[in-house]
Amino acid sequence: MKNAFEIQGGKKLKGEIIPQGAKNEALQIISAVLLTGEKMTISNIPDIQDVNKLIELLGDMGVEVNRISRDTCTFEAKEIDQDFFNSEAFKTKGGGLRGSIMILGPLLARFGKASIPKPGGDKIGRRRLDTHFLGFEKLGARFDYNPDNGFYNVDASNLQGTYILLDEASVTGTANIVMAAVLAKGTTTIYNAACEPYLQQLCKMLNRMGAKITGVGSNLLTIEGVTELGGTDHRMLPDMIEIGSFIGLAAMTGSEITIKDVHYDELGMIPDVFKRLGIKLERRGDDIYIPSQDHYEIDTFIDGSLLTVADAPWPGFTPDLLSIVLVVATQAKGSVLIHQKMFESRLFFVDKLLDMGANIILCDPHRATVIGLDKMVQLRGISMTSPDIRAGVSLLIAALSAQGQSTIYNIEQIERGYQNIDERLKALGADIKRV
Repeated sequence: MKNAFEIQGGKKLKGEIIPQGAKNEALQIISAVLLTGEKMTISNIPDIQDVNKLIELLGDMGVEVNRISRDTCTFEAKEIDQDFFNSEAFKTKGGGLRGSIMILGPLLARFGKASIPKPGGDKIGRRRLDTHFLGFEKLGARFDYNPDNGFYNVDASNLQGTYILLDEASVTGTANIVMAAVLAKGTTTIYNAACEPYLQQLCKMLNRMGAKITGVGSNLLTIEGVTELGGTDHRMLPDMIEIGSFIGLAAMTGSEITIKDVHYDELGMIPDVFKRLGIKLERRGDDIYIPSQDHYEIDTFIDGSLLTVADAPWPGFTPDLLSIVLVVATQAKGSVLIHQKMFESRLFFVDKLLDMGANIILCDPHRATVIGLDKMVQLRGISMTSPDIRAGVSLLIAALSAQGQSTIYNIEQIERGYQNIDERLKALGADIKRV
């Protein structure tokens, strides 16, 4: 198994690149097929590990899965094998997959019961599942944790609509509760709901299936329970994290790149944040064109003080792109404070950038000040290991802009989130190979 990338950096890239389907949307949408026994056709599915594992898991539990083309599958969840949920196979597969928590809402809604192993996932800090569980409990589900086998057993034979105020605007938490509530008796109101485009996509699809959800796109969702849902077709949005990563890649390497079919109106403030770093980009139809630029200068605030880029729930800036912004800022003119509020270990890859010659002050686990080199000094290639998906891609971008050779180990982390990333970069002219 070749599990490292060897990169010769410092080359300008050129061409067009198409972003994959959105991973975070895929995990919700594919879980939602469990809400009906009718046929669901889902397209623009990203061909990445986390999503493929979830599809495999659905097949193991009895869902009929047919792959029509590389990015399109049909699902029919007519018969579900309830015994599978207490098996060792489910514990192994479900426990290692962060997205497996997303099957809980649909299973509770449709079958009134479920078991789930304690989930695993990324090392980016503690991600609590309380939001999911508290929401289910408010709808009337009862949880029983069995420490002997590490499973949560859930009884939800009588889900009732209710008022739910979420303690955090969790995207997966909101999605899971919405999926449980669509088949509950009565009306559910979710306040402080996440309103990310992915969640809007899920709600729109559920409405096409016969659900009654209003307030889509706001932080107040009202869900009138229905007795059953039917099948439908759905196409995923492009992955906004990939789109942001490619904008950063173009700027860092001084490349002329066109990112195709980006659904620009769904990108929120992502293009604006990159523009504040001085990156020129223009919308051409539904594409983003980034010209080759040798310098980009970071804005200051109106009073001349240091620009801060911080993450926030949508429509704020996504935490998944902060590591990209940090890397891009290392070669900008000017300085910026990166404030990662949501996760406490997302900035722990800056030591690798320091080894490459970047000027960064890590203030604490949540904040880093980047003093840009204005491309006067190129980063230098090193050997490094990817700690998580987003840091891995950030280091990959750094390596492509650096002088000399870099080797990135533990690339399975990158491949959990980005399909065929080496082949797609090669098509732009990157010198990258698996070793």
